[in-house]
Amino acid sequence: MSADADTRSVTEVRPGETAPAGPADGARKEPFSARLRRDWPLLVMAAPMVVLVTAFWWIPALGNVIAFQDYNPYSGGILGSPIIGFTNFAQLFGDPQFVRAVVNTLGITAFQLVFYFPVPIALALLLNSVVSGRLRAFIQGVVYLPHFFSWVLVVAIFQQMFGGAGLIAQILRDHGYSGIDWMTNSDTFILLVTAETIWKDAGWGTIVFLAALSTIDPHLYEAAAVDGARRWRRMWHITLPGLRPVIVLLLILRLGDALNVGFEQFMLQRGAVGSKVSEVFDTFVYWSGLRTGDFGYGAAAGLFKGLVGLILILVANKVAHALGERGVYSRS
Repeated sequence: MSADADTRSVTEVRPGETAPAGPADGARKEPFSARLRRDWPLLVMAAPMVVLVTAFWWIPALGNVIAFQDYNPYSGGILGSPIIGFTNFAQLFGDPQFVRAVVNTLGITAFQLVFYFPVPIALALLLNSVVSGRLRAFIQGVVYLPHFFSWVLVVAIFQQMFGGAGLIAQILRDHGYSGIDWMTNSDTFILLVTAETIWKDAGWGTIVFLAALSTIDPHLYEAAAVDGARRWRRMWHITLPGLRPVIVLLLILRLGDALNVGFEQFMLQRGAVGSKVSEVFDTFVYWSGLRTGDFGYGAAAGLFKGLVGLILILVANKVAHALGERGVYSRS
């Protein structure tokens, strides 16, 4: 009897009998003890991070309950403060300073998405085109360095350059022109903070894109060059498609962080340009919640910020899936 006949005789099902479970029905699930013996090194490595996340994220996140309380830390804390429902949120949405802070924050985020977000991409493309390894390493070191400066130092440097007594104003006065003080001009404040952000963080932002560029197969460029494609066509048809998943991922994360444009940068320049243009979400929480001792009000603002960020990430991820990109997460 042939092997095929033996197989048919084994797998043949008689009338009234059920077929035995085979590979198509799914293999038996591995016992928990076996998986534990196999994966215990990974669990040990992950344990410190789980402890840190639990201690500094999940447990403190339970304190968001004070957003629904008339919280008083001196009269019993969370357990002794009465529940007031959505009163803090109603007060928050009726506060004109809150509305102004949200409008300023979203305006700065939208402006920086257009004029800051593409800068690290362009800088990574330029650095990737530098042939000399030593020159590329030197340029990378120079553009990375400002990321490690504090915002106090960054604002001080810009003050020395663009302030009323700064270098550019002095040069203009020496040539018979009136000096310009960009550091106190509220009309150009959005340009100022974007320029500061570009100078400080654009170089650091190129790291992710340079890593993505290193994964592109160089044979694709060679094949395109043989076919007669010039530099711009190779960049358009090979480089940018290779960067597209990373660009979409970072864009989604940036949209989810839309209400977080920074604190120190705006706090340091608030007195020079006024709160009308420099009041952003984080400074509003500081002045309206922490400084006044109204912690429930500040917690309501923070909870609103987290909810908006979650909604923006979910919507942006859906759009990424519709465009054929994986996004931040995927069910498949």
